[in-house]
Amino acid sequence: MEGKKVEQFYTPPPKLGKWEGFRVFLWNSETGQFLGRTGASWGKFLARIIIKKKKLTISHLFCIAAKILLFYVIFYAVLAGFFGAMLTVFYQTLDPNAPKWQLDNSLIGSNPGLGFRPMPPASNVESTLIWYKASDEGNFLHWTRELDKFLEEYQKPATLTNGAQKRMLCDYGKPPTPGKVCDVDMTTWGQCTKKNKYGYNKSAPCIFLKLNKIFGWKPEYYNDTKNLPSTMPADLQEHIRQEEHANRLDTVWVSCSGENPADVENMGAIQYIPRRGFPGYYFPFTNTPGYLSPLVAVFFERPKCKCRNFSGFIFDAWRSRFLK
Repeated sequence: MEGKKVEQFYTPPPKLGKWEGFRVFLWNSETGQFLGRTGASWGKFLARIIIKKKKLTISHLFCIAAKILLFYVIFYAVLAGFFGAMLTVFYQTLDPNAPKWQLDNSLIGSNPGLGFRPMPPASNVESTLIWYKASDEGNFLHWTRELDKFLEEYQKPATLTNGAQKRMLCDYGKPPTPGKVCDVDMTTWGQCTKKNKYGYNKSAPCIFLKLNKIFGWKPEYYNDTKNLPSTMPADLQEHIRQEEHANRLDTVWVSCSGENPADVENMGAIQYIPRRGFPGYYFPFTNTPGYLSPLVAVFFERPKCKCRNFSGFIFDAWRSRFLK
């Protein structure tokens, strides 16, 4: 409307990164500025110098330009040196082999998540369903390829760079020696191998479970078989109580069950390969070269289940994983 003043608000310029800000300072294509001045501004600056020094030659102009350039070179060199010195001091406070903040003092805490493989395709990344037609190899090829890629690290031969030469076969009562890590023995995986296509061609797929690595985390074991938590499934409690060797109780147990009553009825038998949990001799993870996360292969037929890990330090949390 006429007679009314149009309010104008100040819009701050967008925030730029360090490199982007430096690049804009050197040459701003929007304003036509070079080193913070437009062509007209540089002309006036040089004109004032010429007025002060009437007998200014071309060599004098080059000398002035060189001095200006030298000033900026020294200025940014000092700035870069100061930044480098501060960065060096900062890195002196860090251990290259261990995080500064660990377990409950860190952002990830001390409650490792239970992961699974294979993962769904990128087009359906939010889903946890595994679906395929067993009679069509092209149909289940994605799932077997995902497992091939995931297990590739477990099959690599030892080299001087991958740390595999530090691996040794461990057992309960035979933990890794100092500087060594426990190997994962793939010969114990039964049907869950690449040769057998992980059972996907027989409608009896294998799902691999793993615990996320947390530096320094040690599980708390259920060594007192008479005081198992009431939330633990009855079949797992019975399995633990039947364990004859006390040192084998040092295990992070795993239990898989049907998501719904109908799933429990139809999922069929389950085998945990090579055992029903993650052996304690794989923990703690200390970032030793060659370390491999322990795996549990769950071998079953037409399941719709959810898997759960059991350790005194792992809070009660369900991870739903479905198959069709």
